[in-house]
Amino acid sequence: MSKYQNAEKIGLRDKKTNEVVAVYPKRIEGTDAEIEDNVKFWFYQQSCSAEEVLKNLYVDVITLDEAEAHKGQPFCSGPGCSLN
Repeated sequence: MSKYQNAEKIGLRDKKTNEVVAVYPKRIEGTDAEIEDNVKFWFYQQSCSAEEVLKNLYVDVITLDEAEAHKGQPFCSGPGCSLN
C-alpha cells in the first residue's frame, strides 16, 4: 500500500522536531517516489536557499488540522525553516 494513497494533504516536516514546515498546495498524484520528488521540487522552486533547508526536512502526510494551522503562515515556517 502506498504511504500517500489516502492522504488529503502532504508536506514537509523538520527531521528533528517533526513540526510542519510547509504544506504542499498541489494535488497528490503518482507513486510515493514521484510524490516525494514533486514536493521537494516544488519546495526548491520557492527559494534558491531551499536546497540547504531540504536536507533537514522529510515528506510526510499532514493532517487537515495541521494544514489549517499552517494556513496564513509563510510558505515555510517553524524552527526548521531558515528561508524567512
